[in-house]
Amino acid sequence: MIESKSGILLHKIVENTDNFIVGVPKSKRKRFGQFFTTAPTAIFMAQLFNIDFAKPELQILDAGAGTGILFAALLDYIYISGYNGKVTLTCYETDSSVLPILEHNLRLAQEVYGISYLLKNENYLTSQYFGVNSLLNTDQEKYDYIIGNPPYLKISKNAPEAKAMTDVCHGAPNLYFLFCAMGIYNLKPNQEMVYIIPRSWTSGAYFKKFRNYLFDNCIITDMHLFESRDKVFGNESVLQETIIVKIRKTTNKPKTIHITTSSTSEFNDITSFDAPYTIVISKNRFVFLITNRHDEQVLERINGMSNTLPSIKMKMQTGIVVDFRTPDILRDNIEDGAFPLLYSQHIKEGKVIWPIGKEGEVIKTDHQAYLQENGDFLLVKRFTSKEEKRRLQCGIYLKQRYNQFQFISTQNKINFIRCDSPCIAYGLYVLLNSSLYDAYYRILNGSTQVNSTEINQMPIPDRSVIESMGRELMQQELTESNCNKILDRWTR
Repeated sequence: MIESKSGILLHKIVENTDNFIVGVPKSKRKRFGQFFTTAPTAIFMAQLFNIDFAKPELQILDAGAGTGILFAALLDYIYISGYNGKVTLTCYETDSSVLPILEHNLRLAQEVYGISYLLKNENYLTSQYFGVNSLLNTDQEKYDYIIGNPPYLKISKNAPEAKAMTDVCHGAPNLYFLFCAMGIYNLKPNQEMVYIIPRSWTSGAYFKKFRNYLFDNCIITDMHLFESRDKVFGNESVLQETIIVKIRKTTNKPKTIHITTSSTSEFNDITSFDAPYTIVISKNRFVFLITNRHDEQVLERINGMSNTLPSIKMKMQTGIVVDFRTPDILRDNIEDGAFPLLYSQHIKEGKVIWPIGKEGEVIKTDHQAYLQENGDFLLVKRFTSKEEKRRLQCGIYLKQRYNQFQFISTQNKINFIRCDSPCIAYGLYVLLNSSLYDAYYRILNGSTQVNSTEINQMPIPDRSVIESMGRELMQQELTESNCNKILDRWTR
């Protein structure tokens, strides 16, 4: 539990920040990807550090310092805890509207604690060498402790920041994980960094390069999860799924990761759980955000399976037609030369029901890229709402029910797996419609989007087991309860 009262420096800087915010439109803050950290969050982050009080001098970095709330909390924590050495604080900030208050707050920190500080009004990412290029600069700054709330802002793949950090970039990156990567580079060996960031980096192909860089150089020691995603940044209306992560620059893996959870950023109801490191950080370097023993058991059970969809010659893919971009090929009713176009609305109680009288549920085109050979499929909705009970919502499509069509098509808001038999379609339905796999996917991915890349990397049973489960389900109703019973019988 964090202390309820802030130190003298944080109290004053928060007061200065509140006065500053009143005069700056929210639209401008959002344009810079800038949302200020609340005082309780800053205190919590600061108290995650294991400060080496024997060191005569500490080098601290706050990249993207904003008004200085984070460094204020860290300095309060260090000095209130009894540190008597020298602190040198480096801050980066490029927002000209923030610089005057940041400079004022840095002088205040100097007055209160006698620190030395350096304010760099330059781009944190492009003003340094990174990766291979770092060999050109032997004078690179290194720090004992790095604290940060980096900007959450997607940039072009051709942006200067992306070009400067190609070792960790894939496509159009977000600034937040580039800040994390540079922070890792800036850390001294065995020293620590605490960042508050979205959880999107924890899985998927998009962040693979970053995760490889992270785990090639560091370990995660602590993570904090927020149950309510809209109450992390006070009144700023940030709806990112956000976590706090503590990283240490060493490759000596601990036995466990300390994971805490709270409902809001007030931290009044913290729960904690020590999870096995090898369960949280999987072999493929996905990061599973588990919070209790049940989550751990889910991962242990599924990760014990040795196959994936691609390993049994199948693959989940994303639907191929973006309907609003191709209105000229859509029809409301079947006609000569037209074929079914399947949407998420056609998934009903485990089956694909077509037609349902929906506008645009027929496609007529000679463009082969918009058509798929008719066959057996398992369809999965790509998007669900946060409030829905299940994240994985599936429907079985069997060719035999629609044998009159040579082709079908799928709309972009569903995923599909082409199955080479009805047994396989039913067997995969057992997996993805079970409580076990739905729980696994929720642990893996906190968003409401079902990502085909992640599904393709999920461990699954042998093909023969999937077929046997499918045959059994064919004789039963397509309920979650039945799927759970069948899965338990064949995989325990």
